[in-house]
Amino acid sequence: MDYISTEVPPKQAPATTCDYCGRPFAAQDRLTLHKGLAHYGVISASEKEAFKSELADEADELRTFRLKALGMLVILYFGLLLMYAIFA
Repeated sequence: MDYISTEVPPKQAPATTCDYCGRPFAAQDRLTLHKGLAHYGVISASEKEAFKSELADEADELRTFRLKALGMLVILYFGLLLMYAIFA
């Protein structure tokens, strides 16, 4: 995978960096996902398990976000429909 080069401002230090490519990350969970996606063939078994766990957590968070977004769209739709029925 090719990545856009990432530079961290001199006064800020990244939370963590990748051991394999040196890319900086703001959070440990992002580093775990990066290692699993970009370096799966060379990471250790414990790192693979951490990646699978983090991937499952991210899938749960994404599912929750999608349900909330769908709920908001339904509320918005019926709210606008009700306003149209009242004021039109």
